[in-house]
Amino acid sequence: MNKVLLSTFAAMFLFAACSEVEQEETEMEYQTQTINQAVAVMHATDGNSVEGTVVFTQTEEGVRVEADISGLEADSMHGFHIHEYGDCRADDGTSAGGHYNPEDAEHGGPDDDMRHVGDLGNLESDEDGNATADYVDSRLQLSGMTSILGRGVIIHAGEDDLETQPTGDAGGRLSCGVIGVANMDD
Repeated sequence: MNKVLLSTFAAMFLFAACSEVEQEETEMEYQTQTINQAVAVMHATDGNSVEGTVVFTQTEEGVRVEADISGLEADSMHGFHIHEYGDCRADDGTSAGGHYNPEDAEHGGPDDDMRHVGDLGNLESDEDGNATADYVDSRLQLSGMTSILGRGVIIHAGEDDLETQPTGDAGGRLSCGVIGVANMDD
């Protein structure tokens, strides 16, 4: 009877150990998975109508940023930033926190050597209140210590002057979106 009981315990232990190893291998595979594209679906903050999408695609030169936004004031400039939290619960978008700045840098423009990782400059709307952008940003990353995944994207009411600390004096928040892993099947 003891041999049967001992064999049963040994089999259960071996099964549990194998299951744990398989789970660790799966977790390691997931952690090292390459993310090639992310998306933020932009939702208007309270009292505004600004919406659209911002797609982030990894390239050899950096991350390609493609924005397609509607509902802006015609012929105007609007601050465009990645913020520290992927949290759009507050009616005014303030739950997204400040600009994403993991390197504790000064605020600047997207082409400046010294800038927040999240400083994307401005979006310029056309006569119909639509704005598009399509460029590659060499500072953005979809993986690693300064990854933008899970962060927030904010479109501001005013123009970012690219100088005023710490935010560029871009005003209130018209729209908020969370950067998530994109469905590559769509």
